[in-house]
Amino acid sequence: MSLSAAGTNAMSSATSSSSGRGAGKTTNFVLELQTMMFSLGDARRPLYDTAVLVEDIVHTQLINLLQQAADVSQMRGARVISAEDILFLMRRDKKKLRRLLKYILFRDYKSKILKGIEEEDLEEKLSTTSNACKRQKLAQDFLNSIDQTGELLSLMDDDEIDDVKQERMERAEKQTRMMDSAQYAEFSESRQLSFCKKASKFRDWLDCSSMEIKPNAVAMEILAYLAYETVAQLVDLALLVKQDMAPKTCDPFTHAISATLTQNRNPPESLVQAPSLKSNPDTPENTPPATPTPPSSGAPHLGKSQALGNGQDSAKTKQRKRKKSAATGGAESNADAIQPNHIREAVRRYGHRIGPLSPFTSAYRRTGMPFLAC
Repeated sequence: MSLSAAGTNAMSSATSSSSGRGAGKTTNFVLELQTMMFSLGDARRPLYDTAVLVEDIVHTQLINLLQQAADVSQMRGARVISAEDILFLMRRDKKKLRRLLKYILFRDYKSKILKGIEEEDLEEKLSTTSNACKRQKLAQDFLNSIDQTGELLSLMDDDEIDDVKQERMERAEKQTRMMDSAQYAEFSESRQLSFCKKASKFRDWLDCSSMEIKPNAVAMEILAYLAYETVAQLVDLALLVKQDMAPKTCDPFTHAISATLTQNRNPPESLVQAPSLKSNPDTPENTPPATPTPPSSGAPHLGKSQALGNGQDSAKTKQRKRKKSAATGGAESNADAIQPNHIREAVRRYGHRIGPLSPFTSAYRRTGMPFLAC
């Protein structure tokens, strides 16, 4: 099954799943996904339909990933899905595997800080027990067991700049340039949201209790990270598609075509209108209208009524302009947001090896389905 087929199935079930949320499965991440999408580059108020579609795609991807990880776990005779099974699935995409290894290292550092390990006791703690770096040691031992060339182990010490992460940070910096303090506080809070902070809800969302081989705690951390990375990559690709689908106003070829069409379409009108112009520019027909004079002092009541009428008209005009600008602002905010068709087109392009998104396609295609995050 290809990702485009899986994505199409997820897209076709988006409406039915969203309409059946109240009657069936109530656990969803739509509101959280809207917040995540805003922090990743979408509009300040992402569209609900787009978030529903993103949720269905991410859910479909993670369920397929869990099934394949369960198969790997069963082949090696394990009773639970562990980090080794997911690392095995990601072994062919070096860039994304390196990104995951950095995340594992970050989780270990965070655990040390939360446990309050002091700097002078750090070396002694590491020499006596491996609990402080259990995730990193687990990943290192497993990669050492399957790596014959040393290429995978070298990823743990690779300090190369991640272009994707760098681009996301630059995009976030551009988003905050025109924000005030309240908007920046909202944006900063949205960037801290992740699936890891809602672990029990995330487990219910994946329905892990019904699985025969269940993921352990470290595997759930990795799955939550991959879910967020899937959302991030969907936003990345959708923004590329949105930019590609936007009209190119600065294209000289388009301007040349439009100018040619205008000239070919309007010559009779110009020929008809040209003789009607007066040859003498000083004739009354061609002179501008005279400047209106204020009302005379002999009709004071009429002037007051006119002034009152003009004031009411101007107030109504201003009110109409405010309403029109408010409506225009709402339309612009919806237009700036990622639309569902941008997500669908991004998934369609991602499922093909050729095209502008071919360098981003997954290297793991055992079942023909490329994962977005691994």
